[in-house]
Amino acid sequence: MVLGGILSGCGNGDSMENFAGPTMGSTYSIKYVRHAGLADSTQVRREVEDILGELDRQLSTYRQDSDIERFNALPANSCQTMPAPVLELVRTGEQLSVQSEGSYDLTVEPLMNLWGFGPQGREEKVPDAMALADVMQRVGHQHLHINGDQLCKDAAVEVDFNSIAAGYAVDTIAARLDAMGIHDYLAEATGELKAKGKKLDGSPWRIALEEPRDDQQVAERIINVDGYGVSTSGDYRNYFMQNGRRYSHTFDARTGAPVLHDLASVTVIHPSALMADGLSTLLLILGAERAWDYAEKHDIGAFFVIRADTGFVVRTNPAFERLSGAKTD
Repeated sequence: MVLGGILSGCGNGDSMENFAGPTMGSTYSIKYVRHAGLADSTQVRREVEDILGELDRQLSTYRQDSDIERFNALPANSCQTMPAPVLELVRTGEQLSVQSEGSYDLTVEPLMNLWGFGPQGREEKVPDAMALADVMQRVGHQHLHINGDQLCKDAAVEVDFNSIAAGYAVDTIAARLDAMGIHDYLAEATGELKAKGKKLDGSPWRIALEEPRDDQQVAERIINVDGYGVSTSGDYRNYFMQNGRRYSHTFDARTGAPVLHDLASVTVIHPSALMADGLSTLLLILGAERAWDYAEKHDIGAFFVIRADTGFVVRTNPAFERLSGAKTD
């Protein structure tokens, strides 16, 4: 998780506006510099919450009346007319699935439920082989296809946008802020964020990256961000232990099981918060070595925290150092 922006300073008659609220089972927060003639926080908040409310009605797997949950309830060989955001996210999910050779997949919700992590999960435990094999027949982006404005499936797959929905929401909010003439802001939803411009005193937005600990939030690294989305995915909060093994909520769709490698968290910085969100999950699934190779091949700025016998080891690639500006450790 990203800890958030660090505020300071004052302006020449301008003001720092900020507000926050609940969204997607977590929270959102907006901070922006209000220059003369720009909207006040009441109007901006109304715009932001309209966006979040609409996306919740379209993308949430925790409400039965959402567009995606109505689709998930359909049997195999069904189609449903979908709003543009759903279709865009399905296309993004397919792209990430293909690039990860099937490790990343949007259709893992039945697996999440089977292992106890999903919205219909009953008990966190390792499932038996027969139950797992049965569910795996309903996993795979190849069972989805788009026909015009309809999303169709040839198996009883269930789509889960949790790995990219918040990033998409942040990009949508950022675009709305830009359209309102607000160009100095930090927009965050459920830990995914995008920052642009400067703070009130002209200094950059500084973002604290969280050390992967269960007991408290500790800043591992502080970076400067201007014009980029930042997303962190980790396996250190949502997990269970069984027979001495640690099972997290991060799944490899090829195996149908949680990943068991030593990569604890990945932070990605990218022009798109949507892509930062999806790529941080993709890299976490791949594990330290495969993720490093993938990030280098695709020039993705990535910050890796890896478990070692003595604690955690941090590894960053050149793209991350280039994009994150001056840093304070």
